[in-house]
Amino acid sequence: MTDDHSSMKRRLAAILAADIAGYSRLMGEDEAATVRDLKGHQAVILPLVGRYGGRIIDTAGDGILAEFPSVINATECAVEIQTIMATRNEAVPESRRMLFRIGINLGDVIHDEARIYGDGINVAARLEGIAEPGGICISRQVFDQVSRALKADFQALGPRTLKNIAQPVDVFAIAPVDRNAGPGVTAPNAVDLKQEIRFCTAPDGVQLAYSMIGQGPPLMKTGNWMTHLEFDLESPIWRHLYREMAKDRTLVRYDARGNGLSDRTVDDISFDAFVGDLEAVADAAKVARFALLGISQGCAVAIAYAVRHPERVSHLILYGGFAVGWNKRARSVAEKEEDAAMLTLMRLGWGKENPAFRQLFTSQFMPGATKEQADWFNELQRMTVSAQVAARIYESTGETDVTALLPRVSVPTLVLHTRDEARVPFEAGRRMAAGIPGAQFVTLPGRNHLFLETEPAFAQFLEQTRAFLSG
Repeated sequence: MTDDHSSMKRRLAAILAADIAGYSRLMGEDEAATVRDLKGHQAVILPLVGRYGGRIIDTAGDGILAEFPSVINATECAVEIQTIMATRNEAVPESRRMLFRIGINLGDVIHDEARIYGDGINVAARLEGIAEPGGICISRQVFDQVSRALKADFQALGPRTLKNIAQPVDVFAIAPVDRNAGPGVTAPNAVDLKQEIRFCTAPDGVQLAYSMIGQGPPLMKTGNWMTHLEFDLESPIWRHLYREMAKDRTLVRYDARGNGLSDRTVDDISFDAFVGDLEAVADAAKVARFALLGISQGCAVAIAYAVRHPERVSHLILYGGFAVGWNKRARSVAEKEEDAAMLTLMRLGWGKENPAFRQLFTSQFMPGATKEQADWFNELQRMTVSAQVAARIYESTGETDVTALLPRVSVPTLVLHTRDEARVPFEAGRRMAAGIPGAQFVTLPGRNHLFLETEPAFAQFLEQTRAFLSG
């Protein structure tokens, strides 16, 4: 028996819902003029969705329903819509003005070829319904991302009970902008962090989200777990690395399967699938030859790709990685019990609102983090990957073993590892470097698996990688 939903897939998306306040009244007063005016406004407004990387789902009546892979783009689009409409309404009598109300939500949606479904859409529609004419209402999920990245006036409206939505929704309004000052929403580092998010398809049909930022020779970053193309550019965990890497290079990065904006529910989570994903993104991005950066478990994937496609890799940079996964390393009984407990806690506690378990994981990745950085990393875990998928990736990573591939790496290679980090043993990085012919090995100071912007390891990483890439 065929499952009716077998052709549908679930993904995280920003949903924009809009309609015109008082549309029924306008139609009742002058139907022909209202239809004419609406079509005129739509001719200007609807193309904005595509310009901001979105896709229009429906334009029934006076409404607009659109989805965006980027929540920042969705919000910028909404602000520009309201700014343009304010200008178009200037010469219109107040009683005949068309004022959009807009709601934006971030949530999982189910989609087929033409439609999308899910509570994420319902919440966006309810937020639109409570927005002021000419105003924008956003959910907490949207606010948590755009408030740090965009300059706008946000007003906290508090928890609101919305029709047919089970739980109250924490709502924020974006104040009307000064149309003489332009859209009024700008992202920090807009020049070097301006990105285009696109999608490609892996060999098994999984949709992968990838982006390109910066200018110059291409640098591809291998996907690893706990990434989100959009969220990472705002977080103190990743943004400093991407900002610096994009200064003189075109940085290509992607969310690995099960993570971020890529398909979150997937059948195959395996090392071979991860390598296939890298191959798919490299082909889709149309970069013939590039430097390849692997971080953490992404190092093994980068090694496998460089062995399969040496003609496409100019330089190989490996940071915080390993050739042999945790389950295949020599471990004590206590270490085996700790790993088993970690898997259990991951399945039970990862997705909960209370970050107590995720804080345990954060303390292993970044023991030197400030409270703000730890809070960001706690949220990064919940935002990027589900508990089930996180556990499956962790198990798959444990079975990794590319030892046999190390002698076959023929491209220039730089290996960097932090001396005292707790997550991936220093010895694992040293052994990986020792197995690659001619590889340079650099020891970085510190304890963090993911280096922070203010620590010496980050400055040394940049110095070493830039010198290596320019050689």
